[in-house]
Amino acid sequence: MKSDLFSSEHMAQPATAPGMTLQNAKSIKYAVDGEMHARQGSMIAFRGDLQFERKGQGLGGMLKRAVTGEGLALMAVRGRGEAWFAHEAANCFVVEMEQGDVLTVNGRNVLCFDATLSYEIKTVKGAGMTGGGLFNSVFSGHGKLGLMCDGHPIVIPVTADQPVYVDTDAVVGWSQQLSTTLHRSQSVGSMVRGGSGEAVQLMLQGEGFVIVRPSELKPEKTAN
Repeated sequence: MKSDLFSSEHMAQPATAPGMTLQNAKSIKYAVDGEMHARQGSMIAFRGDLQFERKGQGLGGMLKRAVTGEGLALMAVRGRGEAWFAHEAANCFVVEMEQGDVLTVNGRNVLCFDATLSYEIKTVKGAGMTGGGLFNSVFSGHGKLGLMCDGHPIVIPVTADQPVYVDTDAVVGWSQQLSTTLHRSQSVGSMVRGGSGEAVQLMLQGEGFVIVRPSELKPEKTAN
């Protein structure tokens, strides 16, 4: 049988070392030798001796998720084998974190990560009760983090003299050093006339970077 389908670009090759790699722009391959964590329902294929178990977030995590919807429903993958992860054909990226690195990420953009990384749901300071992230996922430690994004992400540097304002529905994540506050860019007169659709943004200040996606929030499917 002959086809471009069977080219090396599409063919899955045996892993040469444990851990996370990009299979292609839309999926991540993980060679499991022990344990790793992934978004519930994101596994699209696996081979080997692997078990998939729902991972609890603790009482505090569950309460925050119930209130805000920003929690991350996780599963633990254990054993030895290879698994592939994807979500609605979103673009995938692997972030390699070193000890001391901290990255704040919107839970909807997390696909999978090493069990060596620490994960918490924390309040976004200054965000009040509005916007697309009263609570976000904060990752720290040493290991790899698999992220996903609708379209090609934009990484914008933030400097002390030039803060960046981002749509709360488009923001993917930002570096630890940045402070956050809500910013209202729409005048009262504009609001009275029906508004511009861009009333409130998240302002990030300091030295670091922010990641945004070229699309706004889509309704999430309810996890069972």
